[in-house]
Amino acid sequence: MRIFLTSVGAIIAPVFHPPVFAQAGTAGSGEVIDEIVVEGTRLGQLAAESGTSVSIIDSGELEALGFNFAVDALAAAPGVTINQNGAFGGLASVRIRGAASEQTLVLVDGVPVNDPSSPGGGYNFARFDSGLIERIEILKGPQSSLWGSDAIGGVVSIVTSQPEPGTSGSVYADYGSFATRHGGASVGHAGEAGDFRLSGTVMSSDGISKADEANGNSEKDGFESRSLSAKGGLDLAGGARLQANLLTTASDSDFDSFSFGAQGSVADGDENSEAEEITANVSLTLPALDGRFEHLFLTGYSAIDRQNFSAGASTFSAEGRRAVFRYQGTWSIDESNTLAFGAEREQLESSNEDLSIDGLFAVNEFKPAANVTLTGGVRSDRHQRFGSELTARLGAAVDLNPNLILRASWGNGFKAPTLFQSTFFCCGATEPNSGLKPESSSAVDAGFEWTADDGRALFGLTAFSQSTENMINFSFTGGGYENIAMVDSTGVEIHGGIALSASMRLNANYAFIDATDGAGDPLIRIPRHSGDLSLDFNAGGAFSGRLLLRHNGSEPDRSVSVGNWTRFDLSGRYRISERVEVFARLENLLDEHYQQILGYGTPGRSGSIGARMRF
Repeated sequence: MRIFLTSVGAIIAPVFHPPVFAQAGTAGSGEVIDEIVVEGTRLGQLAAESGTSVSIIDSGELEALGFNFAVDALAAAPGVTINQNGAFGGLASVRIRGAASEQTLVLVDGVPVNDPSSPGGGYNFARFDSGLIERIEILKGPQSSLWGSDAIGGVVSIVTSQPEPGTSGSVYADYGSFATRHGGASVGHAGEAGDFRLSGTVMSSDGISKADEANGNSEKDGFESRSLSAKGGLDLAGGARLQANLLTTASDSDFDSFSFGAQGSVADGDENSEAEEITANVSLTLPALDGRFEHLFLTGYSAIDRQNFSAGASTFSAEGRRAVFRYQGTWSIDESNTLAFGAEREQLESSNEDLSIDGLFAVNEFKPAANVTLTGGVRSDRHQRFGSELTARLGAAVDLNPNLILRASWGNGFKAPTLFQSTFFCCGATEPNSGLKPESSSAVDAGFEWTADDGRALFGLTAFSQSTENMINFSFTGGGYENIAMVDSTGVEIHGGIALSASMRLNANYAFIDATDGAGDPLIRIPRHSGDLSLDFNAGGAFSGRLLLRHNGSEPDRSVSVGNWTRFDLSGRYRISERVEVFARLENLLDEHYQQILGYGTPGRSGSIGARMRF
């Protein structure tokens, strides 16, 4: 199947917006974000009442960060590590608290989008334009009791741009280093009968060499992408609602070749990758019992087509398909007791192989006192090839006083072998490993969050411990995939902020992660130390900006260590009128040379300038 799209636009957020990422519910502005609802918990819990450790990045924060793609913004959440094999379209993975990138379930408007055709079933974040995003929720630790297989390490839930009241729209364009052109537009309407929003973005860049230029690689590897997001809803009689969402992306990315003996085994080459992706869903919400009960029926679909070329000739192709059918009932039993339960079927297909997973789940939120929220969940999944798995999760949030919240949670998870892992064999083997078992994990975390009386300062800390067994790795000895690895990960996440004045605010986050395998050796591509420090400024409302310092500690990689690095970025915008603004961004101000993955380069000092108009 070919997935076609054209391009236009991006949603525009407020000019000055402090960060909204936290370990469950405080904004970077220092205000408790009681109104933010965490959709990834299935209960629609307020962030302040969730026992789950959650980081939230909203559209205002995405705009303040200024990154074109979501992968760079995700690193702003403590405990989240990103790795990309070259800028401008290089394969980008996200790891939560040391878990493998394939152990993170990615949802777009509630639909799983992990690639069934990839060996580990992960998701490539390199092509997701941040201009199409309303909010990102990062649920840390095993979430299989909510979302089943693949959520063994955590969940990244992305909500695409929402319609705004009335009729509105925007258009923008910017130009920058490496002949990078980025632009988009959006239009939407929300009224009594329903709403819709249509947004699109387009980007092209000459890029830089994917293989590090410091190693003598000079060939530029370009990148192009086009994305379209459409969503609409009808408000029906009796409070019912019919909703539909669509997101499509097409991309074309150059990359470099395998080269034995080169650093990271990569060097200049004439390689290219094309990808087309689509995610769609239709849902119907029906209220009952005077609004105390809600039925949700949803059907969703995601697909990806990938093809690689070398010197113009096709060398690889893959197709992956996922379909989900879900029912959820949510019952507000009384003011202190809410129950959500349901069933879903997921069907996966790749390379003429397919399988199905059936799940039953229940989640209960109970408030024994006004300042205490307890959450418990259980789920049973029946995998067509690997049998049944039972997972559970418990969480608690306690408001000791208006300024201090304590949180704790425990959960376990599983990840079934992918279609590729359960069918591939080579190197003398005569058949796939029929004894392959699902991976399993368990984790616990606990922490607190404090906010000053005047809301000008906040501080939060979360400690966690997570272990994973039966990790699936490839074995050349056995000629296939085997359960041969285990991982232990412990650490601490810290975030905080303080208003230095009416126009300036300092925000910071830090993560320490000690992730080791069964032999006690550190995992590759996981820094023990990482963090951000940002200074936001807003001079009278017309001019605003941010200075961002991002530090990534040294990482082991293929028997060597990739050095630590520190990068400074500066972004600013000036509002000419209520509808028009100009903006600019400088990245890597000190021209730091660094790598995220051994052998792959990153841009030096670079910048962009653009303008935006709202209507």
